[in-house]
Amino acid sequence: MDEPRADADPDSPEGRGGAAAVMPAAPPGSGRAALDRRRIIGAAVEFIDAQGLAALTMRRLGAHLGVEAMALYRYVPSRENLLDGVVEAVIDELYGDPDVHLEPGHGWQDYLQRLAHGVRRIALAHPEVFPLVATRPPAAPWVRPPLRSLRWVESFLVALIDSGFNQEAAVSAYRAYSSFLLGHLLLEVSQKGVAVNAEDQPEGVEEAQEAADLSQYPTVVRLESLLSLDESAAEFEEALENLLERLEVVLREGRAPRRGDHRD
Repeated sequence: MDEPRADADPDSPEGRGGAAAVMPAAPPGSGRAALDRRRIIGAAVEFIDAQGLAALTMRRLGAHLGVEAMALYRYVPSRENLLDGVVEAVIDELYGDPDVHLEPGHGWQDYLQRLAHGVRRIALAHPEVFPLVATRPPAAPWVRPPLRSLRWVESFLVALIDSGFNQEAAVSAYRAYSSFLLGHLLLEVSQKGVAVNAEDQPEGVEEAQEAADLSQYPTVVRLESLLSLDESAAEFEEALENLLERLEVVLREGRAPRRGDHRD
């Protein structure tokens, strides 16, 4: 791992000294003998990181691995199954992150702080993969907000209930926390050029910017230098601290926060 850059966002791969490891992929062109589910999923993560989610097909992944697409189906029976594996592969990085605690041994706020930054590190290391995390899990499409890793949902709810949240409060906390976290991070990766809707990949962005008439927006033009600053890290920290203060109300009152609870 490289030395972290002092001026880099602390959650970024540069700020961490390199991206977290994913499952090892079989070397391109290595052929059928090297295949297993772990290597295929590792190759899929690598492929999406490099080329984007919309480009991923079983045929292209097979070509990347030097085999026919049909050879993959022995290990991943469908594209949806492959995508489930990809999500779990990147979520696994949470379990290998020394700064993420899997249980709230130092309190639920510390647990959620660490989890949020761990998920943000995944988003910054795998921005093209991350929108998959916020898709509906095929096994439980009724989860709201959607989070494809049911293992994460389960561990989150258990951790909060073990910390004193009743069931209603734990679910309410999950909704508030995941809505904030996924909403913020999807916006953050989209600002890096990632299409949050994988089937709606942006094209011709630079040409559109060159052709845009900004004369109707003089204030935007005047404040371009400020509007173009990347304050993502500071905004993330401030929003997270505000959220945890709101969840203190949820824990204390054992119910979902209501509109009238807000105090200026």
